[in-house]
Formats: sequence, C-alpha cells, structure tokens
Amino acid sequence: MLDKEHALWSAGYEAIAGLDEAGRGCLAGPVVAAAVILPHDVDLPMVADSKTLSAKKRLAAREAIEVQAQAVAVGICSPQEIDRLNILYASLHAMRRAANDCQPRPDYLLIDGNKAFDDAPCPHETVVKGDATSLSIAAASIIAKTERDAMMHALHEEHPEYGWDTNVGYPTRAHYAALDAHGPTPYHRTSFKLSRT
Repeated sequence: MLDKEHALWSAGYEAIAGLDEAGRGCLAGPVVAAAVILPHDVDLPMVADSKTLSAKKRLAAREAIEVQAQAVAVGICSPQEIDRLNILYASLHAMRRAANDCQPRPDYLLIDGNKAFDDAPCPHETVVKGDATSLSIAAASIIAKTERDAMMHALHEEHPEYGWDTNVGYPTRAHYAALDAHGPTPYHRTSFKLSRT
C-alpha cells in the first residue's frame, strides 16, 4: 500500500499527506477529516481501510500511527457548516483544515475520493478508494473514524436516546425512531432527511 508514496518520494517529495474523512452519511454530528504524513521507514502492518477493521483494531492501529507518523492533524466541520455548505463541500473543507494544520507542512497531498478542494497548499491528486490502496490515506481514515467515534460517544452522554454510542450518528431504525419521538438536537443536520416518511 505504499506504491504511490514510493513513487512520490522518488520524485523528490518528502512530506506526503494522506487525507480522508469520516461521517459523510450521518444524520448527526460533524464530518471529521484527518491528514497523516508517514516516514519512509514506516511499518504499520495493522493499518487498512478503517471500514474493514473492528473498533478495537482501529484503536490499536491509531496508537501505532501516532507513534510512527511524522504528522497527524484533524479537521472538523460542524453540523451547522454542513447545512450551510452541503456535505461534499463540508467534507472538503474539513480536509483543507486538516492539511493546513499539519506540522511539518505537506508538500504533496493524496486525497481519498474523486474531488479535490480549492486552494490546496501544495500539489495533490485524488485517489478513488484510496483508503484501500494508499497507506497514508488508510492511516488518515483510521484517525478520522476514531476521532469522530469518540466525539459521538461523548455526545451520547448528553443525548442517550439517539443511541450514538452504537450508531455514531448514522441512519438506523432506532435513530429514526428517536427522531420521531424526540425531534432533532442541535447536533442533527437539518439539511438531511431526518424522517423515514
């Protein structure tokens, strides 16, 4: 999963940041992006697309990433920003924030998906299904997912009726039932369809 990184290192780039996000399809909570810069001698055999790992394995992988990475940064867009921008642009904005917060600053970006954000701080490319083909993007997917899950677990303490400790804001039958019974919270995305009817 380092073919792209090796090619870019060989081309003279040093600080290559993988970018990914979590939470695009949720009814509630922020969208969270992460940027991760890995060193040439990285050794992270446990890192894979976050969607393929159990919660326990994701947390263990996150610990390993944070030990080895040259940089880890997180960018967040709130539900209110999502409603104002739409979820695609909010996701890209969160990625921009993560890239801009990286220290050292990246000199190349590998962006998961097929859309890049405006005003990228350096050369970049999009990588469809990058979390399955690029170790940097896979690492970013794990950071974004674990960061967002932790946020939603904390918000669950404030609003336990929505089951965010298990669904982390995604649309489930129980989440819709809670919305029908209690209505939306300030953490719900009002631009999303919050009812099954």
